[in-house]
Amino acid sequence: MYRRDFLKAGAAGAVGMTLGSQLLFGKSSVAGANDKVVLALIGSSGRGTSCIINCCKINENVVIKTICDVNRSKLAYAAGRIEKELGYRPDTTEEMRTIFDDKDVDAVWVATPEHWHCLAAIRACQAGKDAYVEKNLSVNIFESRQLVEAAAKYKRIVQAGFQNRSASQGFSAREYIQSGKLGKIVTVKTYFMLGGSKFTEAPATPVPAWLDWDKWLGPAPYRPFSSSIVDEYGRGGWQNYWAYSGGLLDDEASHTLDFTRMVLGNPPHPKSVYGWGGNFALGGTSETPEAQAITFDFGEYVLTADGGPSYKYMQKAPGEIRNDAKRFPNWRNYSARVEIYGTEGLMYLGRHGGGWQVIGNKDQIVAEDGAVFPDNAHQKNFIECIRSRKTPNGNIEECHRSATLVNLGNIACRVGNKQLLFDGKTEKFIGDKKANVLAKGNYRKGYEVPEKV
Repeated sequence: MYRRDFLKAGAAGAVGMTLGSQLLFGKSSVAGANDKVVLALIGSSGRGTSCIINCCKINENVVIKTICDVNRSKLAYAAGRIEKELGYRPDTTEEMRTIFDDKDVDAVWVATPEHWHCLAAIRACQAGKDAYVEKNLSVNIFESRQLVEAAAKYKRIVQAGFQNRSASQGFSAREYIQSGKLGKIVTVKTYFMLGGSKFTEAPATPVPAWLDWDKWLGPAPYRPFSSSIVDEYGRGGWQNYWAYSGGLLDDEASHTLDFTRMVLGNPPHPKSVYGWGGNFALGGTSETPEAQAITFDFGEYVLTADGGPSYKYMQKAPGEIRNDAKRFPNWRNYSARVEIYGTEGLMYLGRHGGGWQVIGNKDQIVAEDGAVFPDNAHQKNFIECIRSRKTPNGNIEECHRSATLVNLGNIACRVGNKQLLFDGKTEKFIGDKKANVLAKGNYRKGYEVPEKV
C-alpha cells in the first residue's frame, strides 16, 4: 500500500517541484517576523514527519525543501505524505551533507535514532543552520556538551525536542513552587512505567535493498544487520541496544526528568547517582533494562526515576486528557507522573498535558492548573526564535543537563548497578575510569563527534 501511494504521487510531484521550487523556496532570508523559513528533515519516521508537517501548518510561511533518510522506503513514503498534506513534494536525499550544503535551507529537523542526534545537529550548526533536535539529545555526556559548544560558537538556534518546556502548566507549577506554598522541597519522584514484551534478537541477515546500513549505523560500532534493529516502515527495536539509545529511561524518562528540572528552577548537575537495572521481569535479551531504579543526589533533596517496559497496568494520559485543560489523569496508574513532596504539600505533575494538582491535609486538592499537549507551542517557539534570534524554550544548555541525567543513570547501571560520584563542573565521574569511558563514547572513523567543534 505504501509503495503504490508514493509511486503514484512521485510522477506528479516531480513536475510540481520543477515548476514551483524557486517560488516555494527561492533565496532564503530570515530577518523578520513574516520572512520565509525553509526547513529540511533528517530522519523521516512517523514522529519526525508528523512534527515537521504540523510545524508548517501552524506557522505562516514555513516550508520543507528536503527530507533525508537512509531508509529508502520511509523516505519515499514521507515525501508522498508531505505532498498529500502540504501540496508540494520535497526533494529527497540519502546524504545529509546535501542539506548542509544547500544555502536555501535555514534549519534542520533531526529526528533520527538517538545515536545520530548530536553529530547531525553539530554538522548543521557548522553549516550555518539552526536545528530542532528530538529527544533524548545524546547517548553519552560528551556529545551533547559538544552540541552546546557548537550552538554557541556558530550562534545557532538549537531547540531540543523536550516540548514540555513550552507547556503552560510548567510555568505555573514553577511559579507555585517558587512562591513557597509547597514548602521546602524534600523528595521528588518521577516514573516511566509502561507495558512491554520480551525482546529476543533475530539472527543476522543480509542488508535489505531498502537500507544503507553503514550510514544508518553512522557513529555506532559496525555490526551485522538484524531485523530486530531496523524495520522497513515501523520504528524498529534499536532502543534495546546501548549503541543507539538509552532504553526507556532515554525514550520516556528524558521528558519527565527535563520537565521536573524545569519546574524546580533548573538545578545544576547532581552530586551523585545510584543506578540499578536489569532484565528481571521478562527475561529478554535487550541490552537496555526491563526495569530500572535511579537515585540522584541534589544536595537538599533526592530525585528518583523508576520504571521500564514491564508494567502493563500503567498508562499514559489518553488524548482526551492531553487535549482538555479541564481534565487531569488518574495519578495512581499514570505512567509518567511526577511527585514533588514539599513540607507543606504534594504536587502531582503530568507531562504532555495533564496539568498539575497539589494535595494538602486530608487528601484535599488545594491548587491546580490544567494544560494541553504542548507540541504546537514548542514548534511555534522554534520558528519565532529562528526569526528573532532569541533563546528558545528548549535551551540547549539546560536540555543537555537533562539529557545528562539519563546518561548518568544508565552509566551507573552499566558499570555494575552502583553509586557514582559526579563532578558537575568537569562533567566527569570521580574515581571510576570505566564510567568515564562510557561518558565519552567511542565513534567509528568518519563519524566522530569532534573534540573541537
